[in-house]
Amino acid sequence: MRYAVALALLVLSPLSLVRAQGAPPASAPSAGAPPRDAASRAVLALEDQWTAGLVRRDTARFQRLLAPGFVYTENAEVMTRDQVLASVVGSDTVAEAHNEGMVAHRFGAIVVVTGWLVVRGTGASGAFDRRYRFTDTWVQSGGRWRIAAAQDYLAPAGQP
Repeated sequence: MRYAVALALLVLSPLSLVRAQGAPPASAPSAGAPPRDAASRAVLALEDQWTAGLVRRDTARFQRLLAPGFVYTENAEVMTRDQVLASVVGSDTVAEAHNEGMVAHRFGAIVVVTGWLVVRGTGASGAFDRRYRFTDTWVQSGGRWRIAAAQDYLAPAGQP
């Protein structure tokens, strides 16, 4: 589970949050291209703060990042905001976490981010090295970006 392992999961050091400029929905940039707008860049930075929060088991960071009513889905499991927050200090220890191939898809005050989360650490059954394909939905409210929903798929071992 991205969170139990990655949230072992959902993320924020003091970071300036961007206020929407009322821009119309933008098409997604090609993979690897930098986002064209400040809101997308801010949300991608928050995604990286998520990974730092996993390694540090930073519950306060996740409390700031997760919107009220947040919902998380991994494979067949669904978790509430409170369940995700409780799992941040779970039994897994995340030694390293980083994102790859993130792309921001902006729709006004909503940014959907797709990418890969790579997590390495140890758990009850020993060392793990996992890759999660994720889709995160960020919403802007009161001048802050918060994650409202996240979905992860644990890629089978050996899948790029």
